[in-house]
Amino acid sequence: MEKSHRASRLSVHPRLGPRESVFPGNPDLYRTVDTNATCSPYLRECVMAMEDCCDEAQEAQELIRQGTYDLPRISKVLDSDRVFLLVDESTVRRYKADLTDEIEPQIFELLSRAEKGLQVLLKKESMLQAKVEASQSRPTSRAVANTAGMNKLDVRRMQMLARQKQKLEEELATLQAEVDAMELNAMKK
Repeated sequence: MEKSHRASRLSVHPRLGPRESVFPGNPDLYRTVDTNATCSPYLRECVMAMEDCCDEAQEAQELIRQGTYDLPRISKVLDSDRVFLLVDESTVRRYKADLTDEIEPQIFELLSRAEKGLQVLLKKESMLQAKVEASQSRPTSRAVANTAGMNKLDVRRMQMLARQKQKLEEELATLQAEVDAMELNAMKK
């Protein structure tokens, strides 16, 4: 398993040159005479692996710096103080009583208005119901009777009464819907 040949880190980063020798004097004295000697392939792979590790460490360090450069500001923003204001129960009761004193008369006024309006609508409903019953209790045979034997005045009168009956029935239905709506609202409150 042979790794592909990579460029050395020194060749990738030209500003990084080989370091100076720690031995005093001429470096040629310490070099071997064999100029054709080659390094072990394992040593070369080890150097390349070390260079990979250094590159990865440098990239990780840059990534961490980018992610944490704003940490002091964020920690200052997130540093919050909890403040509790304790109110004794007598203060709560006093404010509740004040609110009740302020709102209660208005509520009672609205309730009395609603009850009066409901009574008026109930009276109208009962009157219309009585009119409907009275019109239904009249002999219907006249309405169904043949109009050929009647004069024109009686025919017109019957037509007018039939229209009036229809209008009263429609008005009754409208008032009944209003009463139902008001009862529903009264039950909700």
